[in-house]
Amino acid sequence: MLTVGLIGAGRIGRVHASTISMHANSQLVAVADIIEDNAQKLARDYGGQACTVDAIYKDKSIDAVLVASSTDTHSEIIEKATLAGKAVLCEKPVDISLFRAKQCLENTKPNGQPIMLGFNRRFDPNFVALKSELDAGGIGKAELLAITSFDPAPPPIDILKVSGGLFKDMMIHDFDMVNFLFEGLPKSIMVSASSVIDKKISELGDYDTAVATLKYADGRLVVIKNSRRAAYGYDQRIEILGSKGLLQVQNVVEDGIIKSTEMGVQSSKPEYFFLERYKAAYQKEWAAFVSAVQLKTPVPVTLADGISALAMAEAAAVSAKDGSEVELANFL
Repeated sequence: MLTVGLIGAGRIGRVHASTISMHANSQLVAVADIIEDNAQKLARDYGGQACTVDAIYKDKSIDAVLVASSTDTHSEIIEKATLAGKAVLCEKPVDISLFRAKQCLENTKPNGQPIMLGFNRRFDPNFVALKSELDAGGIGKAELLAITSFDPAPPPIDILKVSGGLFKDMMIHDFDMVNFLFEGLPKSIMVSASSVIDKKISELGDYDTAVATLKYADGRLVVIKNSRRAAYGYDQRIEILGSKGLLQVQNVVEDGIIKSTEMGVQSSKPEYFFLERYKAAYQKEWAAFVSAVQLKTPVPVTLADGISALAMAEAAAVSAKDGSEVELANFL
């Protein structure tokens, strides 16, 4: 049984608490949060004891730490938890700062503990099937990858203030999906971005709408579209055009009913948000982490993977500001 301390009892912390408690080989034994009431409520709902972060580090009975706290705390927690002999699964990104994330990688190497980054979309059954078909050569050589990722509504401004911005908070998932599908980093990134949804987002120096074009040395292209507002739900689609055909993953919808009449054809909307859309992905992600720790095998998503996606996010931010094509090598 893998005993787990959860750091962070907010929205994503609650998702992870549920996933930990559902797994047959893991047990939530401790919860810490800067807001003590949140930690106590989550502990009551899913088991374990509310305590401090330091208490989790010091408790030798705790095998692993799941980091679901604010982004600016991630690197420090990873370092201290691994130094205390704990395996770590940390929500993306590694840090707001690419420099600090690289420091974290170097600082944790001597600690010898597994560190996995929480890019849950790699474990979505639809995207896994897409990757398998691509690797099997079903559409020949991939030439153009298009990713659509639209949120139903922007997060609260207080969350956006500490999120790291659109590229490090939202598009970073798509950057990691590009790396997962194409198994390599692009040569350059060019981004066009604006704030058309909420002027408060613009006042933060952030964006709510963006299109990124990534170019590979061999000519492959990637287009990523992000928006913080899609009135019809959580829009998550992937399309890969290859030399012999096309692969697509369409939206997961609320139900499978399609109504066809003389008035037209109607179907259900996409699942409303990530909590519903990626429920299975979070469960499979956690199962992969538990298996890697217990079997002492490599984790499927590494700290280095997290740094690669973060480097792409920083390059994207520079491109959006300057309106230029940016070479990714300058950030690695």
